[in-house]
Amino acid sequence: MNRLNDYAERVNRKLAQIPAIVPENRYEIGEMPWLLSRSMRYSLEAGGKRLRPSMLLAAVEMLGGDMDAALDIACAVEMIHTYSLIHDDLPGMDDDTMRRGRPTNHVVFGVGQAILAGDGLLNAAFETMLACACAHPDRALDYLLAIREIATGAGVTGMIGGQVMDLYCEKAKLADTSALEYIQYGKTACMFIYPLRAAARLCGAGEDDLEALTAYGRAFGLLFQATDDLLDVTGTAADMGKTLGKDAESGKLTCVSAYGLEGTKQLVERLHREAVSAIAPYGEHGAFFRELVDAMVDRTK
Repeated sequence: MNRLNDYAERVNRKLAQIPAIVPENRYEIGEMPWLLSRSMRYSLEAGGKRLRPSMLLAAVEMLGGDMDAALDIACAVEMIHTYSLIHDDLPGMDDDTMRRGRPTNHVVFGVGQAILAGDGLLNAAFETMLACACAHPDRALDYLLAIREIATGAGVTGMIGGQVMDLYCEKAKLADTSALEYIQYGKTACMFIYPLRAAARLCGAGEDDLEALTAYGRAFGLLFQATDDLLDVTGTAADMGKTLGKDAESGKLTCVSAYGLEGTKQLVERLHREAVSAIAPYGEHGAFFRELVDAMVDRTK
């Protein structure tokens, strides 16, 4: 999708300029040590579709907002996503050695440094967003409301909560579908829902927009995870850029383990319909989001 590439390129250019993660070749009081900068950037610059920040920018554009004014917030979303991947790959979590087609952060820098690289990206994300709010005092409330949305999506009732239950169910061998939905809503869907809600906040949008984007983000996020679960069984490591088959090996609760392959495919179809319905009120203005969810059904990586 050309528009996705355009949004992603905007994010990549801005990420290279974020003061909180500019490379340093020294360690002085008040400066970031070079090793932290190097390990943070190793994962941040490893590629990826920049899907979450691109969706935030696309929503801002759809709602008639200023994409340039939203770029710092979009970059912060990517920093948070990258931190979560670094931590997710750690031996105490999913214990993966490949991510985005290259060795995971802890394989290159060691477990301790990888933890700190993830911590650094998470903190830098909030430094970046708050600096942006302070730089626009006339719109500070809009920015603060957007930051709160992102904090909620990444927080204890969102991504972190989902990850906690993911680990718990794996160890306790729980296999009920309500637990699965809680996990996948938290650890995956929330980081689509809340950046979209943040876009609405940045545009000063009303409740109708918040509800529509929430519904779309939920359906899209659950669809994304369902297709990810399918690809862990049917995909290739070369396409996915990570080790496959580990979910089944570790006894992780997934759509495939809960519903089987055919049941998961039916779930994908239902979630696709829900996402299309949620974005329908925007008509042609929502074409990017319609195309995005259509492409998600057939994705191979």
